[in-house]
Amino acid sequence: METIGPARTLVDRTYDAILGAICDGTLAPGERLTQDQVAARLNVSRQPVGQALSILKTQGFVEDAGRRGLIVARLDPAFFHAIYELRLALDPLAAGLAAVRADEIALVEGRRILAEGQAALRSGSVPAAIQADMRFHMFVYEQSGNDLVVQTMALYWNHQRRAMGEVLRTGTYRAAVWKEHAAMFDAIARRDRAAAERLAREHIEAATRHVPAMLHGAPEHPEGKRRIAVTGKDRAQK
Repeated sequence: METIGPARTLVDRTYDAILGAICDGTLAPGERLTQDQVAARLNVSRQPVGQALSILKTQGFVEDAGRRGLIVARLDPAFFHAIYELRLALDPLAAGLAAVRADEIALVEGRRILAEGQAALRSGSVPAAIQADMRFHMFVYEQSGNDLVVQTMALYWNHQRRAMGEVLRTGTYRAAVWKEHAAMFDAIARRDRAAAERLAREHIEAATRHVPAMLHGAPEHPEGKRRIAVTGKDRAQK
């Protein structure tokens, strides 16, 4: 008999809502966060907000700012460069393992994700492009069969969602990303481990040159752009 997992708590849903608002820019870098303010915007009590903010602080999405209290962490190019250094080790490993371990059912799913990515590219929607990019890479991590890779990158991709909102505004860069994704997937589907590793490495090397540099000029947004809501989306490892 299949076991039933525990229901997601209000803290979980509050965490997801705040994280999603940080990642999509509703809560802007440098914006001040108080329990009362966030609780009012989410229409929840202060307790789950406090617990959620504590987790987000541990994970680096919010930070202390002296007398201002907690603020949304700023986009730090050095931090994102460090993430890409980590990915330079993990992404080729994951792609190579996926070329060995992905079954035919998984490859069908991979083709569907590629099609979604192309649709997002044609639409010109930056949020859709970010979501599709994340889905493709999480697909590769999952097909590696290595749970540590999946768990590690689930957290850091939420950090990357913040950066990608800035860099994927460039249409030519979005197109190049999906050409590289398609080539990587083709190597995985052909069971060519060496090619999959090489293409994944080249993809990350290109991003390493491109993303942190663009973040140096990323604008900050004014406080209080839109209301955030408690939903079941945008889960992250906690």
